[in-house]
Amino acid sequence: MEIAIPIYDRFAALDAIGPYEVLSRIGGRVTFVAETPGPVQTDTGMLTVMAEAAFADLPRPDVLVVPGGLGNRELLEESGLVGWIRSAHETTIWTTSVCTGSLLLAAAGVLDGVEATTHWLARDELRELGAVPVEERVVERGKVITAAGVSAGIDMALTLVARMSGDDLAQAIQLGIEYDPEPPFEGGSPRKAPDHVVELVKAAAAQLA
Repeated sequence: MEIAIPIYDRFAALDAIGPYEVLSRIGGRVTFVAETPGPVQTDTGMLTVMAEAAFADLPRPDVLVVPGGLGNRELLEESGLVGWIRSAHETTIWTTSVCTGSLLLAAAGVLDGVEATTHWLARDELRELGAVPVEERVVERGKVITAAGVSAGIDMALTLVARMSGDDLAQAIQLGIEYDPEPPFEGGSPRKAPDHVVELVKAAAAQLA
């Protein structure tokens, strides 16, 4: 089982590492790929992940996991990454994304008219790219699975394991990584967070845009 996680300058670390932590336990090979092999910085500029292979080295992965991040807006036009996603999707068993990774799937034509999720701040962008945004944490449509913002990638990866290898293995991995969230605040979505906190996040995102 070949699992490819494409990374690019200013990708979101947990978008990639969360699913990696789950999928690395199913016996397949998980490979971080990029335009060219080598170090790739995350969107904070404080973490570097090594891409072990180029897109051309892994043209037909069985599973594709596309992370989001601030850097992907520059790649939504025809790019090496978008072209590789489009081509890889033709033969994948599963094509997945985390957070704004769904924008890259949409740019590649994978989500044309398809219901999908993304970070709540990016739903309008996702719609403009031809997808049908829905307010769900994990959305399955055929062989395409999309996850909402950042931490939802772990939920997506556990869902994917259940589809590929059964609920028992998925539950065993969940227990093994002790994924049993008890967040200190009930504010993990804009529906639950106080209005002033939602505005704080919007303002911070606007400064980074």
